[in-house]
Amino acid sequence: MLEGKAMVKETDMPLKMQIHAMASASEALDLYDVYDCISIAAHIKKEFDSAYGNGWQCVVGSNFGCYFTHSSGTFIYFALETLNFLIFKGTRS
Repeated sequence: MLEGKAMVKETDMPLKMQIHAMASASEALDLYDVYDCISIAAHIKKEFDSAYGNGWQCVVGSNFGCYFTHSSGTFIYFALETLNFLIFKGTRS
């Protein structure tokens, strides 16, 4: 597991889910090259879909912008190492 500590920038997730998100990100960074953001994001999405039901989204990168609507209690944005992680579950229309 990476020695770096994640820094939460914004969240409305319960603490247990936040810890799971950061642990999943750390695990993905151990498995994939830091430049392979697609594989890192896919790993986290699959982990969250499996643990909390389908519909999770994950964005990973060093420089991105976004605008979205999410289900309450399912959003976290944090930094780990040189990457930023955005994980959320979308809303039903």
